[in-house]
Amino acid sequence: MTAAAPGIQGAAGTGARERVELSIGGMTCASCAARIEKKLNRLDGVEATVNFATERARVDYGPGVSLEDLITTVERTGYTAELPPPPAPAEPGPTPAATADRPAPEQPADPLLDRLLTSAVLSLPVVLLSMVPALQFTNWQWLAFALTGPVVVHGGLPFHRAAWTNLKHGAATMDTLVSLGTLAAFGWSFWALFWGHAGRPGMHHDFSTPIGGADASSTLYLETAAAVTVLILLGRHLEARAKRRAGAALHALLDLGAKDVAVLRAGQEVRIPVAELAVGDRFVVRPGEKVATDGTVVEGGSAVDASMLTGESVPVEVSVGDAVTGATVNAGGRLVVEATRVGADTQLARMAQLVEDAQNGKAAAQRLADRISAVFVPVVILIALATLVGRLLATDSPTAAFTAAVAVLIIACPCALGLATPTALMVGTG
Repeated sequence: MTAAAPGIQGAAGTGARERVELSIGGMTCASCAARIEKKLNRLDGVEATVNFATERARVDYGPGVSLEDLITTVERTGYTAELPPPPAPAEPGPTPAATADRPAPEQPADPLLDRLLTSAVLSLPVVLLSMVPALQFTNWQWLAFALTGPVVVHGGLPFHRAAWTNLKHGAATMDTLVSLGTLAAFGWSFWALFWGHAGRPGMHHDFSTPIGGADASSTLYLETAAAVTVLILLGRHLEARAKRRAGAALHALLDLGAKDVAVLRAGQEVRIPVAELAVGDRFVVRPGEKVATDGTVVEGGSAVDASMLTGESVPVEVSVGDAVTGATVNAGGRLVVEATRVGADTQLARMAQLVEDAQNGKAAAQRLADRISAVFVPVVILIALATLVGRLLATDSPTAAFTAAVAVLIIACPCALGLATPTALMVGTG
């Protein structure tokens, strides 16, 4: 993806303003993006938009603010920020035979998927043992405890780490709710096993739909801690996959262009990278090759496949004086084309920039969701505490009070609140 470099004049605002796009690391939910955006917008002369789905921040800033100030502000908020890496230089395109012989690139490992699969395998017996009394053998609870520990600690590590980082910066996010809920359920079970009555041999854990007033010291919530961790990991994995697929569409659009071109120099064909092509250069397009850049036909005639641009499957006949677009395919005879637009001025580059602008922008619904998520987590924590105290006073049952409080924490993790709109936008533009 391309990003505006520092020093480019911004259209918005008055005076010498610059625009930069930063890659943001460490965001785990929409409230993270809202916090970063709020901190950046507090700087004088700064207008920032942070998109959680694309993990980008688009910042317009005035002469009183430097790029280092922006990065430092993000880092003080508890996240990382850097300029996106420059696009890799174009390499000469391989021949069709070489492409066919080349092995497909290996997909990078997905650590989130590894955590999900490991946690799911360990959690399945825990859920079955806890919810099916017929499977509960003598001392089954200790096996369930041993299986739940790695799920909560290893599987839930991304949530706990993010919650701790945000806590150090005086903030709470969706990860805070997940971490609090799972650790509370596991901690209660730990206490019940070692200091309560849940660890005695022959203990049975009956399954019932309503919250009862059973002995709190013999009640376990291991299946809650394990199952919630797996479900949240599954949601994060699906979110990440949706983001990768949507982002791949833009990369595929950029990869449509030719990598090298045969330029006419003193009547001789010289093959050079497309990046070195200049306006006014004349280049040769043979049958089956892509047109290197936008230009005008000065010699020859052919049929050009412009389906990537127009969607029309029938090639269009072109001759001397007709305009051709970069990345379209010459389906017929030899053409000599004079370049009229190169680089970021080509129609393909402008299409890619429009797609990127649409993905990095924010719809009105997304801005509303971000504002809600910024205050949602603290409100949920307060409601959970109020539920715990109120239920304890009303029923005098620690089991019922704890169950209700944990339920509030667990079900109030609407990561989709901040991701649904930007992901839908990314998929739509893809």
